[in-house]
Amino acid sequence: MANTTSPRIGILGGGQLGKMLCQAGADWHLPIHVLDQNHSFPAANYATVFHRGDFRNNKDVLEFGRKMDVVTIEIEHIDTAALHQLVAEGIKVYPQPDKIDLIKDKGLQKQFYADHNIATSTWALYAGAAEVRQAVANGQLRFPFVQKARTGGYDGQGVAVIRKEADLETKLLEAPSVVEALVDIDKELAVIVTRTPSGELRVFPTVEMEFHPTANLVEFLICPAAIDSDTDARAAALARTVAERMDIVGLLAVELFLTKTGEILVNEVAPRPHNSGHHTIEACMTSQYEQHLRAILDLPLGPTDLLRPGAMINLLGAEGHSGPAVYDGWAKLLAIPEVYPHLYGKAETRPFRKMGHVTALGDTVAMARDRAKQAKAAVHVISK
Repeated sequence: MANTTSPRIGILGGGQLGKMLCQAGADWHLPIHVLDQNHSFPAANYATVFHRGDFRNNKDVLEFGRKMDVVTIEIEHIDTAALHQLVAEGIKVYPQPDKIDLIKDKGLQKQFYADHNIATSTWALYAGAAEVRQAVANGQLRFPFVQKARTGGYDGQGVAVIRKEADLETKLLEAPSVVEALVDIDKELAVIVTRTPSGELRVFPTVEMEFHPTANLVEFLICPAAIDSDTDARAAALARTVAERMDIVGLLAVELFLTKTGEILVNEVAPRPHNSGHHTIEACMTSQYEQHLRAILDLPLGPTDLLRPGAMINLLGAEGHSGPAVYDGWAKLLAIPEVYPHLYGKAETRPFRKMGHVTALGDTVAMARDRAKQAKAAVHVISK
C-alpha cells in the first residue's frame, strides 16, 4: 500500500473534470491514475499514469480499482457493480457506490427528496413517451412540464420541455422518465458542499447560473449570486441538509431553483466536481478540485471563502462548426485584465460542445461580469 501522504488515487473518467483534479493533485505530487478509453481525453496527459479502458466495463473497473488506495469519479455513468465489489474487497470508493446509484437515477433522486422531506418540484414517474401522452389525454398531466430521462442524461441531453400538444409528437423522450411541473423560476442557483468520511462539511458560496437558451448548458455563472442574505443562508442550509441526509463523501453540487415566490427547491445534484464550481480555482481560497481530493483522503477541508467576485463563461463549440478546434480571438481574450482561460484540450469541436471555460474576476460582480462578457465576445471556438 502507498504511504499516508501519497495514496494512489484512481479517477474513473478522463474528461476535463479529471484533468483539473490531476492539476490540483500535482501541487501535492499525488500519484493520480486515470481510466478512460484513449489518450485523446483531456486528463490523459495530466495523470501520473493513464490506464486505457472503459469505465462502463465491469472487468476494466475492477482491474483498475484493485491497484488503487482510493477510487473516485468525474462522471456518474459508470459500472457501479464493480465499485460495490471494490468496496467489499476493502478499497475506498468515494463517493460511495450506493450514492452514485441513487444520484444517477433521477427517479430515485426524487424519491430520496420525498422520503427526507426535502423541497423539490412536483413530479411523477413514467415508463416512456406513450405513458406520458396517455397521462395528458386523461387530464392527469398538464402543460407545461419537463421530462427528464431517469438515466444517462448529461450536459443538457435527456431533457425535454413540453409546452404544447405538438411537442408531444416532436420532443418527448422514449426513455423511462421523471416528469416535473415547470417551475416559475426567478433564478437558478447552485451550492457545492464537501464532506469527509469523518463528517467534516464545508459549503462554497452560492452561485447564480444562466443557461444557454437552446443548448441547455450553463453559459454564464456569477459568484456571489445576486440574492439577499436570507435567501443565501437558506440555499446553503438546504444544500448542507441534502449532503448530510445523503451521507455522501466528496463533493456534492446541489442545483437549486429560486421561485418567483421566494421558495427554494432542489432541482438535482451531482456527486463530483461540477461546472458550477470552475470559478473556485481563481476566486476561492480552496478550489473545488483540491477540496474534493481533501475530502476523499479524509484530510482537513480548506476554507471556501470568496477572494474576489467572479463570473465564468463556458467556451462552447460555435454553431455550424465541426472538426479540428480553432480558438478564434485568443489574443483579444488575453488582453482583458483578470481573465483566466482554461482549455480542455479536446481536439475536435462541434456545436455546443464544452471546449473550455473562462473565469473573470473583478472588484465587484458587475466588473467581473463585464469582463466575462468581453471574454465571451472575444473568443469563438470554430473549426479549421
